Amino acid sequence: MAPLPGAELVQRPLQLYRYLLRCCQQLPTKGIQQHYKHAVRQSFRVHSDEDNPERIQQIIKRAIEDADWIMNKLRMVPVEEATSQLLPSSGS
Repeated sequence: MAPLPGAELVQRPLQLYRYLLRCCQQLPTKGIQQHYKHAVRQSFRVHSDEDNPERIQQIIKRAIEDADWIMNKLRMVPVEEATSQLLPSSGS
């Protein structure tokens, strides 16, 4: 099950970027939303020079699977517990 409808339509990096940002809007708290929006942006910067179409499709598939895992995990746990599990501790 995909985190949002339309995951099966994602074919290009810009579509993935928009899709992942829409997924972030579904997260329960502003802190979690900001954390994952930052992670999405960073990932796109890291992979911006990728030009191998096969590798790009692998990245898209993995990003959707990861978003699915995060969204499903959030559906199973209370907000307070999700916050502590999904955000890295600031004391490290």
